[in-house]
Amino acid sequence: MSESLSPEQVSEFKQAFDIIDRNKDGVITIDDLHELMKSFGKELIHAELKDMIRHADADGNDEVDFTEFMALLSRQLRQNDLTDELRAAFTLFDKNGDGFITKNDLGPILQTLGYDTSSENLRRLINEGDRDRDGKISFVEFCNVMQSN
Repeated sequence: MSESLSPEQVSEFKQAFDIIDRNKDGVITIDDLHELMKSFGKELIHAELKDMIRHADADGNDEVDFTEFMALLSRQLRQNDLTDELRAAFTLFDKNGDGFITKNDLGPILQTLGYDTSSENLRRLINEGDRDRDGKISFVEFCNVMQSN
């Protein structure tokens, strides 16, 4: 996992881990998370804290060691990179910047690329991604389509 991270990132992750690991036992526990969240003014119930641990806890021991912590943050960084790429692609299609892709946005792009721009084809393409059936594709719907293909 650490081979995809720069030495600077590993160092930053270690610093963050050490801050969260309040008793310095080498693992982040529910108690550590509870204290961290309290310091941010958030009072979470035990089940919420356990769920946070569960997402990072690869070996199921109800604790997060540094390797699991790095894996979690690495996944988050990759997800953020993907979201940034999808946002950039979405912006290319959302010509008027209203936060949606419509037939009016899609038509000129498809025409430039030499694709069928008939009203029927544009409606079909929009319908493929339009989960809420409002006649347009939101960013979330766009992400769902792009990640399923």
